[in-house]
Amino acid sequence: MGLLDILLGRTKPVVADLDRLFALPSAAVTLEAAAGFTPTGQGAVCFASVEGAAFEQSHREVQALLDADIDRDGPPVELRRDDYGYSWLVSRRTPDRLSALVNDLHAVNSQMEVNGFGPQLLCSLAGFEDSSGRRLALVYLYKRGTFYPFAPLPDGTQRRDNALELQVRAALSGDLRIEQDLGRWFPVWGAPGL
Repeated sequence: MGLLDILLGRTKPVVADLDRLFALPSAAVTLEAAAGFTPTGQGAVCFASVEGAAFEQSHREVQALLDADIDRDGPPVELRRDDYGYSWLVSRRTPDRLSALVNDLHAVNSQMEVNGFGPQLLCSLAGFEDSSGRRLALVYLYKRGTFYPFAPLPDGTQRRDNALELQVRAALSGDLRIEQDLGRWFPVWGAPGL
């Protein structure tokens, strides 16, 4: 960054550090001890869809790569579109295989980056649940390189459990790089994998 950038208030965008995803299994241990949440075995990568054969080929390659995993004990990886027009590549593993799920999420992000579609990547999430059925996602913001918790209320309305989100933020601050700007804790209503 040069002097002119500083004077004009321009900043360099944060470079995504996909290796931060590998901190999720240890964060899951902390999350279970602090709040009683355990992995659901579901996760997803969200990206903005782009028209064109190259983009379609790229996510088909990623899907085929993950489906070729002989250790996969769940249904194959699936591509879904949400009500907002975003695409989600959803992976399912048994709840005790969070590390394998994280590997899937990392592989999807990495392959999309390698194929030149990094700017379309938005976020990745891993789902968690407690014994009472409350759900929670740890969301990784690709463009910020940070995580935040997203906890929808179980009543089916589009409202969040803000107290739980703040509790999880405090509990995981030593395990994950938590997004400090609460305005960037975007709701991911209806996200597959949650």
